[in-house]
Amino acid sequence: MKLERGLTFLAIALWVAPAAFGQGAPISGSGKARPPQSSAGAPPQDVAWEKGTPPAVMLPNASQHPTVLLWPQGAPGSEGKTGDETYRLSGDLMIVSNVHRPSLTLYLPPREKATGAGIIVTPGGASREIWITNEGYRVADWLSQRGIAAFVLKYRLPRAQGSTYTAEDHSLPDIQRAIRLVRSRAAEWNVDPDRVGVIGFSAGGFLAGLAGARYTDPAKHPVDSVDQLSARPAFMALMYGTPFAPPMQANARITKDLPPVFLCAGSEDRIAASYPDVYKQMKEAGVSVEMHLFAGVGHGFAIQLGVPAVSQVWPDLFRAWLFERGFLTKQ
Repeated sequence: MKLERGLTFLAIALWVAPAAFGQGAPISGSGKARPPQSSAGAPPQDVAWEKGTPPAVMLPNASQHPTVLLWPQGAPGSEGKTGDETYRLSGDLMIVSNVHRPSLTLYLPPREKATGAGIIVTPGGASREIWITNEGYRVADWLSQRGIAAFVLKYRLPRAQGSTYTAEDHSLPDIQRAIRLVRSRAAEWNVDPDRVGVIGFSAGGFLAGLAGARYTDPAKHPVDSVDQLSARPAFMALMYGTPFAPPMQANARITKDLPPVFLCAGSEDRIAASYPDVYKQMKEAGVSVEMHLFAGVGHGFAIQLGVPAVSQVWPDLFRAWLFERGFLTKQ
């Protein structure tokens, strides 16, 4: 079936098995879907916060997927903050908070398989926490298996308990630094610096959209030559989260200079209810944009079992979009 490009409302009544995510996609365990959040975006309290090292089975293999600090000498604005990251488990998902040392976890494809594209993967969590399994590690694994270098971002959280961070002064600089850092090491990581984009989920979509709209902002606290590089993403995928309309609206304008945009959400998601209007505004501004809304689907599907079958096709739609926009050298 040929998919019409552009504005696509998906109302497919068919079964798509978990295998649609591709060979080796790490979808296992209890299969519990991401629980719906309250109207205030509060995390479900099914498991208490814990300190220390999370269960090893929940972490990427460090030898295959090393973690790189965005600022090796410490993140500007986090001076004196030494608390450990905290975590909780929800079924087979790990959720992280209390981030003071923002970082990237690398998922690099073999050189012979690499397409040259690189993507900063930005999980959501209402800016209180980071749903790093289903909106981070699994997404990055899926991408890297298909030749796309992926970098899972842990960023500072303005709404975490006791946080003094803000989106403007900390979270946005984190994703901007991530883009610059990947560009600075593009040769080492086998990435084309002109094809470094972002994908964000929920609050991560808010950050990804900010990165696309605010790339002309200078580094707030430049510390080295990395901060002299461009922070403009080559493209941005906003998965059920955007800064361009309520309820996450921020200082981000839709102009013709936005990078190409991939919008994707569930039709029953109140957070993404503005997507048709955002799409229309982008089209009117001359932005290259494509949108998919999945009928009967709510918030937070990502890559996991227990989500509606219709929404499981989004990774393939996104990859096809990247290919058609010229960001992949091979499909």
